[in-house]
Amino acid sequence: MSFAQYHYPFENKETFEQHFPCDYIVEYIGQTRGWFYVQHVMATALFDRPAFKNVICHGIVLGSDGQKMSKHLRNYPDVNGVFNDFGSDAMRWFLMSSPILRGGNLIVTADGIRDTVRQVMLPVWSSYYFFTLYANAAGYDARMLRADEVAKLPEMDRYLLARLRRLVEKTQHALDNFYISDACDAASDFIDVLTNWYIRNNRERFGAGDENAFNTLYTVLETFMRVLAPLAPMEAEAVWRGLTGGESVHLADWPFLKDKLTGETTELGAVLQDDAALVAAMEKVREVVSGTLSMRKAKQIRVRQPLAKLTVVVENPDAVAAYSDVLKGELNVKDIEFCTLEDAGSHGLKIVNELRVNARVAGKRLRKDVQFAIKASKSGAWHVDAAGVPVCETPNGEIALEEGEYELINRVEEENAQEAANSVSAALPTGGFVILDTELNDDLLAEGYARDVIRAVQEARKAAGLEISDRITLKVTVPADDVAKVEQFKDLVAHDTSSDSVSVEAGAELGVEVAKV
Repeated sequence: MSFAQYHYPFENKETFEQHFPCDYIVEYIGQTRGWFYVQHVMATALFDRPAFKNVICHGIVLGSDGQKMSKHLRNYPDVNGVFNDFGSDAMRWFLMSSPILRGGNLIVTADGIRDTVRQVMLPVWSSYYFFTLYANAAGYDARMLRADEVAKLPEMDRYLLARLRRLVEKTQHALDNFYISDACDAASDFIDVLTNWYIRNNRERFGAGDENAFNTLYTVLETFMRVLAPLAPMEAEAVWRGLTGGESVHLADWPFLKDKLTGETTELGAVLQDDAALVAAMEKVREVVSGTLSMRKAKQIRVRQPLAKLTVVVENPDAVAAYSDVLKGELNVKDIEFCTLEDAGSHGLKIVNELRVNARVAGKRLRKDVQFAIKASKSGAWHVDAAGVPVCETPNGEIALEEGEYELINRVEEENAQEAANSVSAALPTGGFVILDTELNDDLLAEGYARDVIRAVQEARKAAGLEISDRITLKVTVPADDVAKVEQFKDLVAHDTSSDSVSVEAGAELGVEVAKV
């Protein structure tokens, strides 16, 4: 690369020595034995050193038909159309987060870019919109948190700050080492935490004008935009300038947690305090939520329909039980029971362990012995050693399986057949189980119907252009058989819809009328 372009060694000797070897080089994977190899041979022969410090080796960009992208074939979305419809950040993220930067191939489609908008760009913007909407409604001028305030914050706030710290660390490491896709993965994971966990669980705090909530979200968004700037420069710029009024996020400092010269913790580093125990507990809670929502979906029970009971079987139930109210709110269950794995039997639960051997993967290493391993897994002639590795007991001795060669499946069965018919269970990824009672009584069905009414009212408020702070009078029309259901939960309807008064009348179908007070 740098020999001919500087006319070295005939001139520019100082410039060449300052820039050789280069920080990184980018080329397609076919150049592994081409350009990459030739440069190393030349650099070794001439200077006895590598030609470059890092290499980004990408795969092949394919058109929507799976063939190599070609101007002649026009087998790709119109570039200007993509920019106009989805924005340049969406295209940029689609490429950077794809397998192509890990050496794989990539098929470019409009649907793939549209998914990036839905999964990344819109959630980020929605978080900013949510913050400005509630902050303006409360008339509160949010600011960055101070280090001495963090210890007094609610656990939800401290969890988000700890996750942000980990994001900064992961992204900085990924970008410093040219792992661009890893940086995108870390940011996507944080977006999920921010939008689908923190904001969802703290709406009432923002509605009540909680200053800690505003300052926490402001601190997180401001810092996150500085992290996001190299990955989604346009959106990060718009959000950051809207938050701070500053000139440009691209002129702001990277959110260093430690001073580069002294190694001392920065002011931001003192605010973004890690808390391993808190993060572990909250991640377990999120697992419980995810597993339970999956069971609801499998049983086609909408989240608005309350259920009677959830049983959580985990290794450390006390850590999860501390967030019982969060779980009840997220999962819409009336009662949650916690127990350890050891106590599962006393609750009428039986834990069943299954081992499935991946014959295709394990066969490459075990060859003929793979059949013995499969038979052992099916007959129960296996155990898990102290390191958590499954070991199959075969005629040729014990065979320890390696990662990727097996799948351990843990499930819960209820010993009482009648109870089992009214429940569904699911294993948690990091150990433990959840059992959801799916039996419905009249009270639960009535509340579920009332929550459907609430949903209809919220949509009517939105259609009427009402602000969050606006109070209303509400008229509800429902079929005659459902009037008693709404009357039973009239107070709930009034509270969740900001209604000063609620009247319920019989009619042909569900309908709502809202009027601003």
